[in-house]
Order: sequence, then C-alpha cells, then structure tokens
Amino acid sequence: MTARPPNRKSLRARFAVLTALLAAGVACGPTYFEIPIETPIQPKLDVSAFQRVLIAGFVAGGSEDVDANQETVRLLRSQLRSKSSLRVIDADAMPLVEIAKQQDAPAGETPDAPAVKLPDQIKDEKDLEAYERLFANTAYWRQIGEEYQNPLIVTGTVLFMPHSRQGMVQRDVEQYDSFGRRRVVPVRTFMERKGFILAPRFVFIDGRTGATMYAERYREEILYNSQQNTPALSSYFELMDRLVPNFLSALSSQKIRGTRVLLQ
Repeated sequence: MTARPPNRKSLRARFAVLTALLAAGVACGPTYFEIPIETPIQPKLDVSAFQRVLIAGFVAGGSEDVDANQETVRLLRSQLRSKSSLRVIDADAMPLVEIAKQQDAPAGETPDAPAVKLPDQIKDEKDLEAYERLFANTAYWRQIGEEYQNPLIVTGTVLFMPHSRQGMVQRDVEQYDSFGRRRVVPVRTFMERKGFILAPRFVFIDGRTGATMYAERYREEILYNSQQNTPALSSYFELMDRLVPNFLSALSSQKIRGTRVLLQ
C-alpha cells in the first residue's frame, strides 16, 4: 500500500509553525550568566615570623587642620584589627619629628639646638627628605623592638596638604529646545578647584634587627569646586580609603572581587 502524501495545506501549516519557533529562538538570543569570582592576591611581605604589629607613628606634615600622625596610626590599627591575624599593640603614637631632632643633636649639644637643624614645619615632600635617615637607624628601631617583644614595626612619613588647580573642565549641561525636548551637552569651562594631596610612605621594619624590610610610597589627590566647603578631615579619610587596600596587601592576602560572563 502506498502512503498518502500530505496535502498542501498541511505542509504550509507545518512550515509556518517551524518558522515561528525559529523566529522565537532568534529573538530570545543566547542566555548570559554573570558568575561572581574572587581572585586572591598574595601579600608582598612574609610576616609569618611575627605575632604582633606595632603602628609606631609617622613623620607627618602639611595641613595643620589634621594631625596626620595620630589619625594615620588610629586608622591603620583599626584596619589591622579586623583584617590581619597579627595582634595590634596598643601604644601612644610616637612623636617622630621630635625624636628625629633628638637623634640629630651631636654629643655635647642639647636636642633644642642640633647642629643640623631639621625643618621645623613640614610643608612639602622636600621637607620630609631630611627625616628619612631616621628609618635607617637600626639601633634605635631594634631598641623599640625589644621594648615591645620584637614585633613587626610600621612607620614612615605622611604628607597631607592643601592643593589647588586651575584649568578647563568638562561638565554636562542640560539644554531644552523650542519643543521642550531635553538633551545633555558636554561643555568645557574654566574652573578653579581646591582640595588636598595625601602622600604617605609606609616603612616596614623588622623589630628583631631594626632593619627595613620593605617600603612603598603612595600619592592620591582630590579636588572640589572652589565654592564647596569640605572639611580637611573628611578629605583625609576619603583619600585614605583609596590607599588602605594597598597597605593591607603588603601584610595579608587580599581578594579582588569581580564577575565573569558565561554564555549558555
């Protein structure tokens, strides 16, 4: 027996259904999935030999509105308590500016009248250069290490100073045509902006030997509209928020969070 061929109406109906299914598949397109991932970053320092960390203090200068020594010590201790396995030592922040001047006083002279006078006011990075020899005094830092049971010592310099800049700045301006339609147009205007620069140098010292293990310098700046009145302390913390992850990456492993797109 010969099978009866399908009629034309049946073929056209099947073809229409198949075409509709293919069109639906093309319209939907591929399915994308975002998968959260974490990338570990190994620490720059091997601190396995230490159980304690001493944030000793910093040679600080720049703005008189912020005590950068005290604020940096408090902030770094707070961060390490929650994000490091090292025990943070509670101690007064060391007045390193005065200590450096005492060390520069030669024998027979008083600390109030050293032969090589260090800058009384630290206004810029050049003024800080004279204090760098303090961190090379291994005998002094070994003595500090013995006092606190041989910890990892964190010290360095912090410059937090006012900053201003003039120039052309691009900003978006809303415009409306005669029909009331809105559009955003980039406009370049001359503007004066004021803000702050934060430039710390973190020095990591082995409290057992007094020798420097590692040092790294950072620099961040922030600018505001000249009419905006932002407290100096708020700007300091805003800039430190940018630097703290880099500081922590020297002592402990960190994770960078991101996403990966998968196609199904």
